Amino acid sequence: MNNTIAWKVNTMIQNGKTGTSTRFLSCEEITKAKQFHQSFPVYQPTPLRSLACLAKKLGVAGVYVKDESYRFGLNAFKVLGGSYAIARYLAQRLGADISELPYHTLISPQVKKQLGDITFATTTDGNHGRGVAWTTRQLQQKAIVYMPKGSSIQRLENIQAEGAEACITEFNYDDAVRMTDEQAKQHGWIVVQDTVWEGYVEIPTWIMQGYGTMAAEAVEQLQALGIERPSHVLLQAGVGSLAGAVQGYLQEVYQDNSPAVAIVEADQAACLYKSALAGDGEPRTVGGHMDTIMAGLACGEPNRIAWEVLRDYSRIFFSCPDWVAARGMRILGNPLGSDSRIISGESGAVTMGLLSLLLAGGRWQEAKAAMGITADSTILLFNTEGDTDPGKYQSIVWDGEYPSYNHL
Repeated sequence: MNNTIAWKVNTMIQNGKTGTSTRFLSCEEITKAKQFHQSFPVYQPTPLRSLACLAKKLGVAGVYVKDESYRFGLNAFKVLGGSYAIARYLAQRLGADISELPYHTLISPQVKKQLGDITFATTTDGNHGRGVAWTTRQLQQKAIVYMPKGSSIQRLENIQAEGAEACITEFNYDDAVRMTDEQAKQHGWIVVQDTVWEGYVEIPTWIMQGYGTMAAEAVEQLQALGIERPSHVLLQAGVGSLAGAVQGYLQEVYQDNSPAVAIVEADQAACLYKSALAGDGEPRTVGGHMDTIMAGLACGEPNRIAWEVLRDYSRIFFSCPDWVAARGMRILGNPLGSDSRIISGESGAVTMGLLSLLLAGGRWQEAKAAMGITADSTILLFNTEGDTDPGKYQSIVWDGEYPSYNHL
């Protein structure tokens, strides 16, 4: 296994006039999603942590982490996409606009009577499935959840605790998605997936819009601190839906002054990095088991609509081995000075691990320069999950599993 970080500057980047349209992630569209999420009784914006002591050590003006481990009590951001997509689907079934269907209306006996019983099916490494299961339980519907080979038993049990039927399959993530779609067609289920394929675009689009709530909150929180815009954003990616959603929203908000964005993947599932390496504008896929601790990023087939956004606007693509994520987990969990402690899972921490290396003064200085990071930079990261598998978290942070290598 290659233990070295790889990176590729985006040679396909476009400007606002010729690039892929990001109107589906406009402020107007994301406001709809945010207002729907705000209608949930448990809604609160997740915290934006200023890691001032770390920023000083790393030699930049600011490092800010949007901590999604607090989202709806589910320890991950994924519920934002699944809940909004399900709500949009139900609104479509009812012939209503989503603005007419806040949470308290959707759970009403009248709406349940109109809709009847609906089963939603999905494939997940854990966080998305838990979000779908939680949402369907809230809305008195049913969820069927399939997980790829090697998935965490703890994450499976978390999904089952939300009332869903769930099991671990013998397939990798992308093959499990195909199996889920086949089962759904046979049984009349509704697939809730952020992967795009022919004839299946609408629900993945809604999922991306749901993720926009997180980005909108972060922009508002930064502005409340007097920061009009971050200069740099690092985004982790599996199929690329989260990254595409945030990148597209930032493009809509800041237009020609959009931050420099880096896309960060697990090296065993680096389909977007490989697509950037090819440089012809077409997405590439990765097959096989994709053996990485970053389970949330172990996806080998890009979301096409997300890829087109990332292709046209992101500055640089990174492929990172597992030890980079482990390093990020340790940094976030052991803060400097008065900085807040952040509990971050494997997929949530890889961007912090990478940032710390880019700014460490070692062999990745060329990548740092390509990113345009200077002493004046203000950098935004998203911790997309907490310790959703506490046993794995402890083995990494306590026992030193996946130690850093001497590549600094």
